Amino acid sequence: MSSTTSTAPQHHYEAARVSEIAPGTGKTIHVNGHQIALFNLNGIFHAIADSCPHRGAPLSEGYLQGDKVLCTWHCFDFNLKTGACEVVPELRVATYEVKVDGEIVYILC
Repeated sequence: MSSTTSTAPQHHYEAARVSEIAPGTGKTIHVNGHQIALFNLNGIFHAIADSCPHRGAPLSEGYLQGDKVLCTWHCFDFNLKTGACEVVPELRVATYEVKVDGEIVYILC
């Protein structure tokens, strides 16, 4: 699922190797002009915009808690599947479709 709203054609871009992101961690990646936080949630990869909409903190450095990432600066929580924030429902981050093929993680954007 992607919540990006661009009308330009989207493509799957190679983003990382599976082995680069250990389970329970995230990493900042740059794909097609987007700064994205890519997370490995127990072997399932999720991608969201890397900047917290509250103050711009890098979400890739956040703490995983269930299916959410907690921003390290002010503990705003963002659902890795939907981009929604429970703490402040008006806040949301873009989500990106992720596809894994063998050892390669691809992001649609």
